[in-house]
Amino acid sequence: MEDVFSTNINVSELLDHALSLVLTYAPKLLLAIVTLVVGLWLINRFVAILDKRLGRKDPTLNKFLCGLISAVLKVMLLISVASMIGIETTSFIAVIGAAGLAIGLALQGSLANFAGGVLILIFKPFKVGDTIEAQGYIGSVSEIQILYTVVNTFDNRRIVIPNGSLSNATLVNISAYDKRRCDMTFGIGYGDDIDKAKDILKRLFEEDERSLTDPAPRISVGGLGDNSVDLMFRPWVATDDLWPYYWDMQEKVKKAFDKEGISIPFPQRDVHVYQTKE
Repeated sequence: MEDVFSTNINVSELLDHALSLVLTYAPKLLLAIVTLVVGLWLINRFVAILDKRLGRKDPTLNKFLCGLISAVLKVMLLISVASMIGIETTSFIAVIGAAGLAIGLALQGSLANFAGGVLILIFKPFKVGDTIEAQGYIGSVSEIQILYTVVNTFDNRRIVIPNGSLSNATLVNISAYDKRRCDMTFGIGYGDDIDKAKDILKRLFEEDERSLTDPAPRISVGGLGDNSVDLMFRPWVATDDLWPYYWDMQEKVKKAFDKEGISIPFPQRDVHVYQTKE
């Protein structure tokens, strides 16, 4: 009887203790959960508004800054929720710091990419919408993220390039200026009239509405090759018109030279066969 009585007392004490813990921590836990849910909603809402407003002013900074602010605010929210439950924030921050150091050592490449992204945003060697040539790819920059830059190539491929590579290597910003020089070379025969060929090129330049007169084009003899006299044709066009202009001019020059009797020589080899008597 004494054992049964003592067991009942122990169970009653455990229940009382459990009830006391529930009454003590349940409101804190409930408040922490509500704070977490509401905080996440507010952070996502704030980041969405920031993303919308920054997208109008600076699309380059937009994705990077929104991702960074979202991560920082969520870490601060988790620390606040932990302190509401009763976890010592000092110890919590120390644990986060130690974990961050370990993660940082394990992810040195990612940290380099992060630093590269910061450098890109500060010095702005390119921005969203620019056409760049980097790491063996040519395409239009669609996003600059925290760790990577997304480039869409002209044949519709999505290339993801680490920011560390972009910030530490040579890249070409093809669309940095609004006009570019279109370099072309046309070979004519040694027996053809150089002045006549120059006049044809000048006429084709003037007939094309995409041609820019400032700076003035340059048409001159660039060299005397083994099979041809090479004429340099250096007109200026808007950056967006560069390649369509180049391709169209190749066809126009060929047709105009054929019509005016200007030859475009190509390498030839004469083979002489000699017969000898036995």
